[in-house]
Amino acid sequence: MNASPAPLFEDVAGAPAGGQAHWLNTTDNVRIRVAHWQPETNSGGTVFMFPGRTEYIEKYGDTASEFVGRGLAFLTIDWRGQGLADRLLDDPRVGHVNTIPDYQKDVQAALNLAIELDLPKPWHLIGHSMGGAIGLRAVIESDHFATCAFTGPMWGIFFTPLMKPLSRLTAYWGPRLGLGEKTPPTTSLESYVLSQPFEGNVLTRDPAMYKMMQDQLNAHPELTLGAPSTIWLREALDECAWLMDQPAPKTPCLTFLGTHEQIVDRKAIRVRMANWPSGTLVEIPDGEHEVLMEAPEVRGPVFDQLAAHFMAAEREPALSD
Repeated sequence: MNASPAPLFEDVAGAPAGGQAHWLNTTDNVRIRVAHWQPETNSGGTVFMFPGRTEYIEKYGDTASEFVGRGLAFLTIDWRGQGLADRLLDDPRVGHVNTIPDYQKDVQAALNLAIELDLPKPWHLIGHSMGGAIGLRAVIESDHFATCAFTGPMWGIFFTPLMKPLSRLTAYWGPRLGLGEKTPPTTSLESYVLSQPFEGNVLTRDPAMYKMMQDQLNAHPELTLGAPSTIWLREALDECAWLMDQPAPKTPCLTFLGTHEQIVDRKAIRVRMANWPSGTLVEIPDGEHEVLMEAPEVRGPVFDQLAAHFMAAEREPALSD
């Protein structure tokens, strides 16, 4: 494993002391960034946090603090095309991936690092939004994780009745017309949290957490990302359809869904969890997309439930290099 030190913006992360960030090269030679933290005494293994589209390691500094404070190691990642990882198009504002399964190469690089670092087991997964799609495929295709959890997972994308047919038309015809690296109509290349005031945002109802996101991107604009490419949209729609066709894994699962969710498809989440024998769905009244970044009285109990879910793991999965 050829890891080398990478920047970690501790000035804005709000993360525990002692974090380390690493540059990793994937098997297809894309450079990504991975960071990890460890508690003084580990009592529950390691949490792998798979972020959503547009997100970056520092956004999960508070989440790292929550788990490290509960005795769990924590690892998170900048996916290809976002954060400080290699951007894949000439215009770095466009979120792009060639194929959604390419993200599994990033997953494998992070797993290899965790093996090299001998991060404590059992290993647990949290996937948020797009990271929920990446994470579900990882759980389906491997046995690395003793437990899994999801927050607002992208197992379907929410569209209004008017936008749904237009979005599908754009996703499947845009690339054929040579527009695959362009963004879909009505989208913006500006960062959502920098262009959208707190009032009316669809991420969180906590103004302090929203300001934290804004402050991070104002301090380090190289972390910002705008709308996805048309190819990303096509790939995401295909991945959601594939995931919904797969049987539920045997891995114990805990999923959180805000009842005011407006980014991913609430119905797809409810259908998936209703058919996951070892799965539990918890709905957060009036919660928005990012339940880990809601007000303290909301996110505190969510972290407690996640930690209890992870600590209850009784098996240690087999690992492969």
